[in-house]
Amino acid sequence: MSYLPHTDAERTAMLQAIGVPSLEALFEHLPVGERFPALSLPAAESEMEVDRRLRELAERNTECGVHPCFLGAGAYRHFRPATVDYVLSRGEFYTAYTPYQPEASQGMLQAMFEYQTMICRLTGMDVSNASHYDGATALAEGVLLALDRQRGQRRRVILSPGVHPQYREVVRTYLRGGDVELVDDHAMCGDTSLAGQLDANTAALVIQNPNFLGQFEDVQGLADAVHAAGALLIVVVDPISLGLFQPPGAYGADVVAADGQALGLPVSFGGPHLGIFACRQAHVRRLAGRLVGETVDAEGKRGYVLTLGTREQHIRRARATSNICTNSALAALATAVYLATLGKSGLRRVAELCYHKSHYCAGKLAALAGVDVNPQAPDKPFFKEFVVRLPCPVAEVNQQLLDDQGIIGGYDLGRDDPELTRHMLVAVTETNTRAEIDRFVDGMAAAVQ
Repeated sequence: MSYLPHTDAERTAMLQAIGVPSLEALFEHLPVGERFPALSLPAAESEMEVDRRLRELAERNTECGVHPCFLGAGAYRHFRPATVDYVLSRGEFYTAYTPYQPEASQGMLQAMFEYQTMICRLTGMDVSNASHYDGATALAEGVLLALDRQRGQRRRVILSPGVHPQYREVVRTYLRGGDVELVDDHAMCGDTSLAGQLDANTAALVIQNPNFLGQFEDVQGLADAVHAAGALLIVVVDPISLGLFQPPGAYGADVVAADGQALGLPVSFGGPHLGIFACRQAHVRRLAGRLVGETVDAEGKRGYVLTLGTREQHIRRARATSNICTNSALAALATAVYLATLGKSGLRRVAELCYHKSHYCAGKLAALAGVDVNPQAPDKPFFKEFVVRLPCPVAEVNQQLLDDQGIIGGYDLGRDDPELTRHMLVAVTETNTRAEIDRFVDGMAAAVQ
């Protein structure tokens, strides 16, 4: 069926309004030879032939679902229970993008309410929205919240060098053109004594814990120092680590941002991701996005509604906290199903496996000649990622690992920090078997000798 939204009379009226005699006249400024260029398309193929061709192209990819993978740096291979895709495939969910009509969207609204509840319990915070695009945009929105809280009186934001470099780039983009001083040491091994940089103009201090290099930051007394200076403490976390370690709310965080990809979403060549955002109750009216709440209807029956909607679709533009929309709520639903399936003890078990397997791998690599583990901070504890300093370029090692062992190696830190040339960030999750880790170590030994 053709979809032609305008009638001939409407098109004629529009052309008359702009003073153009015909539709073709709109393109007269283009050279004749460029108006209908030859596309040189291949001959038509049947559906079966196209399907075969696309599968051949797809097989050229190196998939972490097929090859043992030790690549992390913000996107991780974690096990996804079958319940996640089963629930997502139900028609009432994957077609319910935005629940603007509560009387018709109780299922999705309840799912978002449950998601928010679980995120609050996971992070130790009071309020969670549902939700942002990814961890980077969630962090940037947290920084905007801190600046908005000060109503222009404080214009300084301190970013720890331990924050993911791509997250820092997004924050810089958000603040570009504004009257904001961004203290951002690009070197990931730079000075981390952040409390000493606080002053009366600081609106927020941002840390990542575990940091981008996988290590835990010393947060003892940090929140007290930040609050004494009148600023907010924003913490970026790995949500899997919260199954085992202290949540940010317990050590005084005001805003928590995270990427929820690890909680039920596949790597999928880069997306979609999920931006987790949680904060204290005091900041709820500055929360970007939307907040689902539980109430009762006129008959006293439980129901769910959009309690707060502070984005442009819900509120006058001048009063909106942000122009960012939600992600396609399906990603938040996937995380809700993942967390509900694993439960408290299941998530703890995943975190324990990540911790112990990564430490086993680090111990084996540390025994190799010419290899140093976490040379930038050898005494700092780490979770599921760690740094390996190599005697040769990381790209060469990764290519040899793939060619000889069929293994996807770690992340080349030299891409983000010249001081970390020949340093690899290795990620080990619960999906990596002991045999895979041993193969990885053997492959590393062969590559660096």
